[in-house]
Amino acid sequence: MEKIPVGIIGCGYWGPNLVRNFCACPHTQIVAALDANPARLEAIGRSYPFIKLVSTEEQFLDLGIKAAAIATPVSTHYALAKRCLEAGLHVMVEKPLASNAQEAKSLVDLAERQGRVLMVDHTYLFANPIRLIKKLLDEGELGDLYYIDSVRINLGLFQRDINVIWDLAPHDLSIASYVIAAEARSISAWGCAHANPDLEDIAYVNVDYADRLMASFHVNWLSPVKVRQMIFAGSKKSLIFNELNTVEPIKVYDRGIELGQSAEERHKLMVSYRSGDIWSPHVDPSEPLQAAVTHFAECIREGKTPVSDGRLGLRVVKLLEAATRSIRAQGGRVTLSSGVYSEGTSDARARRAG
Repeated sequence: MEKIPVGIIGCGYWGPNLVRNFCACPHTQIVAALDANPARLEAIGRSYPFIKLVSTEEQFLDLGIKAAAIATPVSTHYALAKRCLEAGLHVMVEKPLASNAQEAKSLVDLAERQGRVLMVDHTYLFANPIRLIKKLLDEGELGDLYYIDSVRINLGLFQRDINVIWDLAPHDLSIASYVIAAEARSISAWGCAHANPDLEDIAYVNVDYADRLMASFHVNWLSPVKVRQMIFAGSKKSLIFNELNTVEPIKVYDRGIELGQSAEERHKLMVSYRSGDIWSPHVDPSEPLQAAVTHFAECIREGKTPVSDGRLGLRVVKLLEAATRSIRAQGGRVTLSSGVYSEGTSDARARRAG
């Protein structure tokens, strides 16, 4: 089969990674790169002289490409993705999908009307450790999931157009959405701004997924150390994913509590503690972005729905938007529904504050 002609929009921080991986993918061929910065285009041209370098959307859309990958600031995602979809292109967008839920839903609806693939580059969903975590959860290895505790902190990189939640939390929110396949019921968030008074650089986000499952996410641009860790605690076992441990990224702990079986024992809260083995399953090394790019191409060719499709991207944007509203309401809990928000008291307070 012929390779899918692809164009890259945005050649800044993430764009060159997309160029490299689309070039390496056996199903795709990079035709064009679009950026308004001549120096960035020049850098791409030196490494990939066969790519057509353009500076306008009109030139880009006139080159006969079939798919576009967008790696530009969040505020530009909607307009660029909309134009590409309207031109009949399949689209892969860097996370988050859009700067608000209304725009994200509009893109989802447009892609469906156009019959085109819309995929969000939630790269972690294509990482082997995350895939293994989902497999273990689906097989009941951890039992009933009690909570998720996530820490994603480092020193920088400070963004100029989005706060730390919109920058870092999409990774972990998308992971949670993927591995547990559950809709969030409510969310609350607290944050502070230090470097820029308009953009929070440290935040704590709490998500209620119902059925006694809660998740906590700590994101931070001010930490003196880099931490990338998620804990998945269940009734049978618990699991720790440490992204920075490339040798043993996952450890499963046979540790927890056991409640008494009789009504009297439970009434007296008879609790015993279990401390068993620690297991580090083998995880094959791979490049998640290459897997994501290949998946995008396969979805185009086979008409499949991407793992990180527009609807998952929309769910993440809803959570990000609700978390920002909660911060503006000084931590007021925002109740979510199948729409964007329900009309609960906490939500109304968040709406007024936002």
